[in-house]
Amino acid sequence: MNGVFQAYGRALRSQFSSRMLLLPIVPLLLSVALWGGLLWLWLQPLLDWLQAVFTEHGAVSSNILYALGLGMLKALAVPLAAILLLVPLMIVTSLLFMGVAAMPAIARHVGQRQFPDLEQKHGGSMLGSLGVGFSSILVFVLLWLVTLPLYAFAPLAVLAQALLLGWLTARVMSYDALAEYASAEERRALARDHRWRLLAIGTVSGLAGALPGIVWVGGALVSILLFPVLAVLSIWLYLVIFIFTGLWFQYYCLQALDSQRRDQARIEPMMQR
Repeated sequence: MNGVFQAYGRALRSQFSSRMLLLPIVPLLLSVALWGGLLWLWLQPLLDWLQAVFTEHGAVSSNILYALGLGMLKALAVPLAAILLLVPLMIVTSLLFMGVAAMPAIARHVGQRQFPDLEQKHGGSMLGSLGVGFSSILVFVLLWLVTLPLYAFAPLAVLAQALLLGWLTARVMSYDALAEYASAEERRALARDHRWRLLAIGTVSGLAGALPGIVWVGGALVSILLFPVLAVLSIWLYLVIFIFTGLWFQYYCLQALDSQRRDQARIEPMMQR
């Protein structure tokens, strides 16, 4: 795990460079434009629909809440349900925008500074990144829907969300981190040989990704009118976390690729004898 901690330290130092501090601007503008429009058009209809659902099944939902000792949450059931629906969608769209608008810049930043002699084999592509992203998001959404009942017990729900985000982040960002530098064969080998370390990085980042959700819950306790403001704040927090996560993956993956090639260079002459 030394490589994981070493990459963490390098990512932390890079996070505060002027280039990385400015990097979230484009993904933020894209996300705010998308979610600003969606919330403007559909937030109130969504809340009205959820209110109708809870009114129709009010007795059942109230009994469940009281049985779980959460009767005080009855008045907050509608905004909390909206949060559970919106936050994961905001996460995955922010991650997609990150992959398209920020990860290439992160790859150049890390590669040029730390690995200037590492050969670029261009084993990935923008189309491949989008394919990995959309397929992973589809699996993520399905699993997230399956785990929704866990929100009756908050600590278990946070753990499940962290693991899901860890898997999603590791799959998407490891592809993007290696797209320019590794061949397709090298990328698959690294994903196989380092899958547990990559999942660990993604899971730690997933736990950090739960922080914007706490902001949303706090806002729901205050006022439903704060939803649009909290949406922008949450998206910004997600992007800052994803920038750091992208740096962490980039440093780790390029170091692992460099080590793999050095090992291969030592083994090949021995095999030819």
